[in-house]
Amino acid sequence: MKFLDDEADDPILSVVNLIDVFLVVIAALLITVAKNPILKMMQADNVTIVTDAGQANMEMLVKQGEKIERFRANGQSGQGEGTKAGVAWRMKDGSVVYVPEAATTKATASKP
Repeated sequence: MKFLDDEADDPILSVVNLIDVFLVVIAALLITVAKNPILKMMQADNVTIVTDAGQANMEMLVKQGEKIERFRANGQSGQGEGTKAGVAWRMKDGSVVYVPEAATTKATASKP
């Protein structure tokens, strides 16, 4: 009976119990990482991920092959150089018709 009392006071038993708890926590974290959908998407060759779309803090991750680029919005609307390409018209049935700019100028120039 004296041996049972010695085992109850042994401090190493609590350390063994802590190690078991840490092993369970590590296993749960590994399962969580393995089931992460972003990891599955990143295994593809070409992936684009947009976070907070339309917000001032929007970010875009673009993966093309082995190259990964991160683009961050600065909160301002974008601008660039270019010319007007044409006109889009919404029809009564809801469809949209795009008319290139060069086609509209030729059509108006050819009419008498």
